[in-house]
Amino acid sequence: MDINLLVVLKLLAALALIIVLLIANSVVMVWLERKIAGFIQRRPGPYEVGPHGLFQTIADAVKLLTKQLVIPANSDRLLFFMGPVLAMFPMFLLFLVIPFGPILTGLEVELGVLLILAFAGFEGLAVLTGGWASNNKYSLLGAARGVCQIVAYEIPLILAILAVAFMCGSLNLSVINQTQGNWPWEWHLFRQPLAFFIFIICMFGETNRAPFDLPEGESELTGGFHTEYSGMGFALYFMAEYTSMLLVSFLAVIFFLGGSGGPLAPGVWWTFIKMGFLMTLMIWVRWTFPRVRFDQLLNINWKWLLPLGLLNLWLTALVLNLARGF
Repeated sequence: MDINLLVVLKLLAALALIIVLLIANSVVMVWLERKIAGFIQRRPGPYEVGPHGLFQTIADAVKLLTKQLVIPANSDRLLFFMGPVLAMFPMFLLFLVIPFGPILTGLEVELGVLLILAFAGFEGLAVLTGGWASNNKYSLLGAARGVCQIVAYEIPLILAILAVAFMCGSLNLSVINQTQGNWPWEWHLFRQPLAFFIFIICMFGETNRAPFDLPEGESELTGGFHTEYSGMGFALYFMAEYTSMLLVSFLAVIFFLGGSGGPLAPGVWWTFIKMGFLMTLMIWVRWTFPRVRFDQLLNINWKWLLPLGLLNLWLTALVLNLARGF
C-alpha cells in the first residue's frame, strides 16, 4: 500500500477517535461538574434521569440539538453562524499533535507547540465574532472582555511553555514528553515550579473559567458573548469551553506533569489520570472562589504573571547558557 495512503488513513482514524473523545469529554464533564457542584453545595445534583443522573447530559444534548436556532433581528447572519463554528472545529486539529501515549500521536510535528498556539488563537476570534454579530450590548461587552482576557493571558502562558521548551531543546510535544521520567521528581514541575504556577493560573484565564469567567458574567451580562445563542449554536460554544479545558489540561500534563510517564500502568492511562485530576481541579475552583473584577483580572496578568514569566524565562536561559559554558 502506498505510504501516502497509509498516512491519510492514520490521520482519518486519529481524527475520528478525537471527535469521539471530545464529544465524550463534554458529556462526562457536564455531568461531573453538576455532581461536584452539588456536593460542594450539599445537594445531590442530577439524580432523576438514569442512575444518579447519568443520562441527564444526554437528554440536555438532545434538547439542544432539536431546539430552534433563533437569529436576532438586525444581526449579521453569516458571522452569527460562523462564531460557534470557529469556536469548535479548529479544536479537532489541535489534538492531532497531542501525544496521548508513547506511540499514540495522530500527527508527529516538529513544531507542535507552535501549531497549537497558532490555532488556539481562533478562540478569541470566535468570541469576538459571536459577540459582534449578535447585535446585543451584553454580547458585545462580553466579546470585548473575552478578547482582552484571551490576548492578555496568552502571553504569560507562552512564556511558561517556552521555559520548558528551552530546557528540552525542542518544540515537539513527543520529545518534551519523553524528556521526563516515570516518577514525580523527574517531572518538569520540580524543575520549573514558577512556570507551572503561571501556567495553572493562565489555564483559567484562557478557558474563561471562574474566577476568570468575565466574558460570560451571568450576574451582569446575562450570558455575555453567547447571550443570543440557543440550540446548536449554544451547544457548540459550550462544547468548545470543555474542549479548551481538555486541551490545556493535556498541555499541563505534557509540559509539567510527566506526560505519559508513570509506574506500573501503561502510559496512556497515566496521561488521562493526570488530565482528569486537572479537570476536576478546574471544576472545584469554579465552585469555590468568587469572580474577580475585570480590572483585577488584567492587573493579575500585567503586574504579576507577565513580569514573573519574563523573569523565569530569562533565568532559564541564563542557567542553560552557564551550564553549556556560553
